Amino acid sequence: MSSETSPQSFRLRKPRVAVVFGGRSSEHGISVVTAGAVMRAIDRDKYDVLPIGITRDGRWALTADEPDRMAITDRTVPNVDQLAESPEGTVVLPVDPSSREAVYHEPGAVPKALGDVDVVFPVLHGPYGEDGTLQGLLELSGTPYVGSGVLASAVGQDKEYMKRVFVSFGLPVGPYLVVRPREWERDEQGARQRIAAFAGEHGWPLFIKPARAGSSMGITKVDSFEGLDEAIEEARRHDPKFLVESLLRGREIECGVLEFEDGPRASLPAEIPPVQSHDFYDFEAKYIDSAAGIVPAPLSVEETAEIQRLAVAAFEAVGCEGLVRADFFLTEDGSFVINEINTMPGFTPISMYPRMWEASGVSYPELVDRLVQAALRRSTGLR
Repeated sequence: MSSETSPQSFRLRKPRVAVVFGGRSSEHGISVVTAGAVMRAIDRDKYDVLPIGITRDGRWALTADEPDRMAITDRTVPNVDQLAESPEGTVVLPVDPSSREAVYHEPGAVPKALGDVDVVFPVLHGPYGEDGTLQGLLELSGTPYVGSGVLASAVGQDKEYMKRVFVSFGLPVGPYLVVRPREWERDEQGARQRIAAFAGEHGWPLFIKPARAGSSMGITKVDSFEGLDEAIEEARRHDPKFLVESLLRGREIECGVLEFEDGPRASLPAEIPPVQSHDFYDFEAKYIDSAAGIVPAPLSVEETAEIQRLAVAAFEAVGCEGLVRADFFLTEDGSFVINEINTMPGFTPISMYPRMWEASGVSYPELVDRLVQAALRRSTGLR
């Protein structure tokens, strides 16, 4: 840590938070919306903010600090190109741990120093950001960042390995099948036969999911073999590896986990009720049609305590840091089954994670501040 960015220097200037958003995944637009909400909530009397957007083709762009332009408008999600200060300019973060100065490069112009970055708030969703790739870059540069480290981020992004970790720690998961890229490319027929056997054992409908995507992108509910090929094609459009999951009959319950000074704590849970206009809680239900969750979920005291215990257990099992949203099913026999965790859940105004914490007594601005402060306290490297 350079002398300019030491804790003592924060007495002379405000810590600078680089909010990094957008990215190359199919969740680019939702990441922009999330960033706008986070930037709106950051205490500008306490922090300086440096907004950095990553375009769909991977360019790191200096963007306008205008959160109101980063919202869904007329059912259309925003993108980084609309916010970039220049169509060609790029922001470069240092890889040298002895320096944290970000530099802006534009063709034909002298590079411009943007000042030291004290902490990065990465609000990227999906591959190339939430999956450990950006976290690895920040570890190399020695720059503190909000959220989980390289391994936990990678495991939290890959539904196959996430479930494998859950099982190894004794957490309950539902029936699932994984089809990896090489299997599909070498023996499509054999893969279909495995799916058919899975359907024969667990019944229809099935959910076909990309293994490493979020925001319900690429997920299709299929009721018979007739829709299977189209569903697989849609999942593979997002990720060459996909999962097949059986329908779990019950209630969808979510729970937030936040890292406090004394360790992770769970929020009050929320329930996602059935959405009449949608087959399941898909992307449009979440973000476009603003399907409302019930906060807190109408659960018994015992059920609430159990889901909170399981949420923290999932956080610890994967080795997460900062925050997690854990998604469960409360099945018809009264047991909880964990579906997945999200290591960088949405922070849009209608997102469940901040709503659950608000109901638990942690306001949106306080939630953002706690995450930034936790990142500033935590060192990079092995920990």
